[in-house]
Amino acid sequence: MQKQFKKVLVANRGEIAIRIFRACAELGIKSVGIYSKEDKYSLFRTKADESYLIDEDKGPIDVYLDIDGIIELAKQKNVDAIHPGYGFLAENSEFVRKCEENGITFIGPSADIMDKMGDKINSKKVAHGVGVPTIPGVDKVIESVEEAKEVANYVGYPVMVKASNGGGGRGMRVVYNEKDLALEYETACSESKKAFGKAVIFIEKYIVEPKHIEVQILGDKQGNIVHLYERDCSVQRRHQKIIEYAPAFSLSTELREKICSDAVKIAKSVGYVNAGTLEFLVDSDGNHYFIEMNPRVQVEHTVTEEVTGIDIVQSQILIAEGYTLDSEEIDIKSQESVKVSGFSIQCRITTEDPKNNFMPDTGKIQVYRTGSGAGIRLDGGNGCAGFDISPYYDSLLVKTVSWDRTFKKAINKMLRSIREFRIRGVKTNVGFLTNVLESPVFQEGKCSTKFIDEHPELFNIKESKNRATKLLQFIGNVIVNENKCAQKPVFTKPHKPIIRTDIPYVEGSRQQLERLGKQAYIEKIKNEKKLLLTDTTMRDAHQSLVATRLRTYDFLQAAPATEAYMKDLFSLEMWGGATFDVAYRFLNESPWRRLQKLREEIPDILFQMLFRASNGVGYTNYPDNVITEFIKESAKQGIDVIRIFDSLNWVENMKLSIDAGLETGKIVEATMCYTGDILDPSKSKYNLEYYINMAQELESLGTDIICIKDMAGLLKPHAAYSLIKALKENVNTPIHLHTHDTSGNGVATCLMASKAGVDIVDTALQSMAGLTSQPSLNAIVEALRFDERDTKIDLYGYEQIGDYYYDLREVYKKFESGLTTSFAQIYQYEMPGGQYSNLKAQADSLGLQDEFDSVKENYQKANKILGDIIKVTPSSKVVGDLSIFMTKNKLNEENIIEEGKKLSFPDSVVDYCKGMIGQPVGGIPKDLQEVVLKGEAPITERPGKLMPLADFDRLTYLIYHFGFKEYHIKVWMEFAGEFKKEWDCLEALQEMGCCVGNIGNTESEISLHKMWMQNFCKNAPKESREWIQKLN
Repeated sequence: MQKQFKKVLVANRGEIAIRIFRACAELGIKSVGIYSKEDKYSLFRTKADESYLIDEDKGPIDVYLDIDGIIELAKQKNVDAIHPGYGFLAENSEFVRKCEENGITFIGPSADIMDKMGDKINSKKVAHGVGVPTIPGVDKVIESVEEAKEVANYVGYPVMVKASNGGGGRGMRVVYNEKDLALEYETACSESKKAFGKAVIFIEKYIVEPKHIEVQILGDKQGNIVHLYERDCSVQRRHQKIIEYAPAFSLSTELREKICSDAVKIAKSVGYVNAGTLEFLVDSDGNHYFIEMNPRVQVEHTVTEEVTGIDIVQSQILIAEGYTLDSEEIDIKSQESVKVSGFSIQCRITTEDPKNNFMPDTGKIQVYRTGSGAGIRLDGGNGCAGFDISPYYDSLLVKTVSWDRTFKKAINKMLRSIREFRIRGVKTNVGFLTNVLESPVFQEGKCSTKFIDEHPELFNIKESKNRATKLLQFIGNVIVNENKCAQKPVFTKPHKPIIRTDIPYVEGSRQQLERLGKQAYIEKIKNEKKLLLTDTTMRDAHQSLVATRLRTYDFLQAAPATEAYMKDLFSLEMWGGATFDVAYRFLNESPWRRLQKLREEIPDILFQMLFRASNGVGYTNYPDNVITEFIKESAKQGIDVIRIFDSLNWVENMKLSIDAGLETGKIVEATMCYTGDILDPSKSKYNLEYYINMAQELESLGTDIICIKDMAGLLKPHAAYSLIKALKENVNTPIHLHTHDTSGNGVATCLMASKAGVDIVDTALQSMAGLTSQPSLNAIVEALRFDERDTKIDLYGYEQIGDYYYDLREVYKKFESGLTTSFAQIYQYEMPGGQYSNLKAQADSLGLQDEFDSVKENYQKANKILGDIIKVTPSSKVVGDLSIFMTKNKLNEENIIEEGKKLSFPDSVVDYCKGMIGQPVGGIPKDLQEVVLKGEAPITERPGKLMPLADFDRLTYLIYHFGFKEYHIKVWMEFAGEFKKEWDCLEALQEMGCCVGNIGNTESEISLHKMWMQNFCKNAPKESREWIQKLN
């Protein structure tokens, strides 16, 4: 008996809801949509004839799982039938029963059939009953971890832990050994319950590297069942399909027919009605195993529709109305009438970031253009310009489906289509899909389910430069925000320092070191009555004030006067830290060149660099030999003082760098990063005893000087006195103090440290001092005039140089943080001075310029959430990134753990929780670690120890780790004969764009590349072309 539907409610959202709305429209049926408050502006709402909010107080997922709410709405709106789509309630037999009880037709199988086939355990029993092979396992629900261990031992590892009611990869975990089983079992339970309302878990043997084959079937209410042939869904990541195609041409015709026949056999045995999909695994020997049935429409139904010409969604509705397969409306006369024509491929365009473990990205879509045309079908989801991608739902934007007469032509159509896509504002997987489609393995149809895991080259993604959008944003910003019909600014020509001819002779610190030798020079420092000073203008001062934007050219203008007047300093801090990142990323210049040129102009003063113990001049860990070679090369190029610190004060992380520095014969400053307040009894984590113990440990490692790095300016004057005095009583090594003047107490802190016996303090020329920079050198010199610690410095020349920087600073005013007065709240926020201006710029770039106060507040909260850690690059970046992340996503201490389960955390936070930055005092908070890593195991050892050594002499290292392409090598070979010395080589490469434009602009990529190229030039300056060919 047939029942003509007048109105169908779709209990779903996104792409599948739109697909069903369109099918209803083509059948002349009115459609009703439902939505959550989070989906208020979603595209799918606009495609329904009617759409209604379901309980605005419910969560974003709960709305689509609200059986009673959906049924009640359907009754109110006189709905004849409900289509569940896929996911949510699509496999919930209770929902089916509620529909039946309320006189509403459920478009799908009956509740009894769903109980049999929607449940993986029951469906395997059905398969056994009709002689269809299944994967070895135990056909019962696993109730506990102990039972899971028993079953896993019986089946044999590796095993698959699966949610019986799951789908889309949710609740599925591969476990290779018993020690990981408990965590994976609990995670599968949690995912299953969250996604499907209850946790029903079973375990089966895991088949290594199988192909994943699906068979689409249709059955009517008269017992007629046909298959629509098979599709290959082997291209998966974490059991979630990425690319599907039909037919599965790499399998033999005999095997394909057998699989399809088994699918129909299972479906007929239960009297299956409506559309369903039976899934099989095929091992390397050609054996096939039934794994589950999905009693619903699948995401990838499109490829079957394309090769058979049968509209599966319309067929579902018509079958529910009572039509038979051979009716005129459905028009499937028999199994023989179903023919396969051509080949079809489906790609899921998502807002996932393949380079970040496929974590979904969120944000507003700024540009959205698709690629249609002949042979291309687009099933849209959330893709449209201006739409905000939320963290609550599936990351699918659109399904792109191609069809052609051959598989190769279908690939070509797909490639053409997705290359036409322009999606800006959120990350997508388009580049990754392109790499898969171009893979010979894929093109031959030989992919197994491990294809992505076994082919890391798929992640060598060519990033879009996004030039048009950036240009439009720049023009828009200038027109709307900056263009006030003003003339281009004219800056005063910077003051040129006057170099007098009557400057008295002073032996420079570098000259003293060379004359006395290191040990004698260190003894001289310890016995020195006067306070020694370091000037940070060339590094930390301009990093803290103007985001490290001063150029090599700017410093070279002051270099002659610096050499003439500043020889009575201990050192110039002029290299390392953020110098590398900014030089390559923004200034388009080489920091190695800066070091060389300044060394030529300033030969007599010690050059000091800041070095992150395991991170070098970057933000991630590098192999041990990269660290040691970088230190050696830095010393060779002119660095005299190597200040080494660990961002978490983890001494274990510092040992390698300290040893490498000592081997160079240069002065090594092992560093303690200061945080907290040793005078505050409530802050007991970083107390006086902690710093004394750490100083003694550093001294035992042979360091020449111990530095106190007060990167946030938290060391108060009286605390400085207590700390320095205690250190002087407990260690015999000179003490060097580095602080910031953010609070306005910087000069007082230095003076109290001087009184307590500190040997050296960091300062900045007065025009580059104060606020987030270092205390004023000029002020400290004058304050100590005629004191027993008198520096004996004549300030005339310093003032000349300071006047130059005063004028120069005006040119870079745009990069200043906006902080114009002292900021004592820094004691509350504990934000490093060098980070303040950078974080402000970062927040502005993300559209948070009006919420920077919230970012600062969240900085303090983020620090507590992370476990009250030492904050200096890169650990300060972790806190900063988390504070911005919290601001963007409206997170706080109360909700971050629960809400974080649905979110992809910033890379730096993931690295911290993984242990890749090191181990903080007191450890990483376990609850945060679990929610950030989402089941990934952290490390507890020194990260560099676990990394393979970098192979500087093989191009393959660069190719596979940094995405070098064949054309880079070709360019090198063409230019190789031109290189006469190493720096010519590096400069040529930079001009060609290899370093900055094509490879990437992080300091890790560039530094390693530079080092490799130096090695290249030294080994084969004349026979370069042949040498590269030999390496290849």
